[in-house]
Amino acid sequence: MTVYDERRDELEKHEFMMGTERGRLAVTLDVLTDALVLVGQHGVYCQSARTPGKPAMDVQLITKAIVDAKELISGVMAALKKSPSA
Repeated sequence: MTVYDERRDELEKHEFMMGTERGRLAVTLDVLTDALVLVGQHGVYCQSARTPGKPAMDVQLITKAIVDAKELISGVMAALKKSPSA
């Protein structure tokens, strides 16, 4: 089963509201947000040995990568919104 099948309802809703490209990017942001929540939960249990109270370094790196990806996608969505062809 592909992501297009698994998330059909979400895709249809967002594509209708925002257009195909922005709608798919919006669903992508939702998927990344879900991943960020899961990584955050894992970070609670996977603490750094060097700095107690902080997630392990790999969890910190994964979290940063997901946050950065969300920022890039948000930037593309904003640019698409401003473009005359949107």
